[in-house]
Amino acid sequence: MIYQNPTELRNAIRSGEFTSATSGQCPGYIQANMVILSKRIADNFFQFCQLNPRACPLLEMLPSGSYTPKRLANTDADIRTDLPKYRIYQNGKLIEEVTDIKHHWNDDMVTFLLGCSFSFENALQKHGIRIKNVDQNKNVAMYRCSKIKCDGPFENVSLVVSMRPIQNDQVNLAKQITGEKIFQKTHGDPLYCGYDYTEELGVNHDLNDVDFGDSIEMNRETETPCFWYCGVTGIMAAIEASKIDEGMCITHSPGHMFVSDVKDNEELSE
Repeated sequence: MIYQNPTELRNAIRSGEFTSATSGQCPGYIQANMVILSKRIADNFFQFCQLNPRACPLLEMLPSGSYTPKRLANTDADIRTDLPKYRIYQNGKLIEEVTDIKHHWNDDMVTFLLGCSFSFENALQKHGIRIKNVDQNKNVAMYRCSKIKCDGPFENVSLVVSMRPIQNDQVNLAKQITGEKIFQKTHGDPLYCGYDYTEELGVNHDLNDVDFGDSIEMNRETETPCFWYCGVTGIMAAIEASKIDEGMCITHSPGHMFVSDVKDNEELSE
């Protein structure tokens, strides 16, 4: 089922009715990656976002203890319950995947909501560009780039990219659409399109060998793999932050986003 209204989708998530990846849901609305850290390390993560704006475009930063987005939601959204799946890390290690983080919440926590490429999928579809993972009812394919390290206060954070197969004759159109100003807050145009991805990015040679999400069927004769910056980079940074802090961090599970009330062509309010 494809939800059209973000409030209805968030209510379905909160009730446990919807637990799937959110690619293709609420077409035309901005989706966001989520990272929650202790306020002790929050300034470091903020700095990371500032230094890596294409990978981690910061849409909203909630004050410590707050769980209600103000810029991205018009209703009583709750980031503790309104994402389909969360991951809990302790000292850099994944310890649990859950559908509700109320029992993990404390007033020391600071939430970051980061732009997500799911937000421009509707614009691509409107121009006749097929989003194959949506058609195949799958999560998007995501990969670590072993050749690209991110700047900032955390060591050894590899860039993560999402990949969508695009028809050869539509690659330039996809670049043009996602490169528009309104989509700079959701990663912008592709970092790379083509088959030299292992040499250029350090991505796995076998694209079926995904690091996150699902592998997507692709026709090498008629389609080109296009790689966009991905907010899962923020998860990689949060894991490193939790090692430094020797504490807990919480993130969305890759592909399971916070769906906002903001349209993809809207400017965010201050």
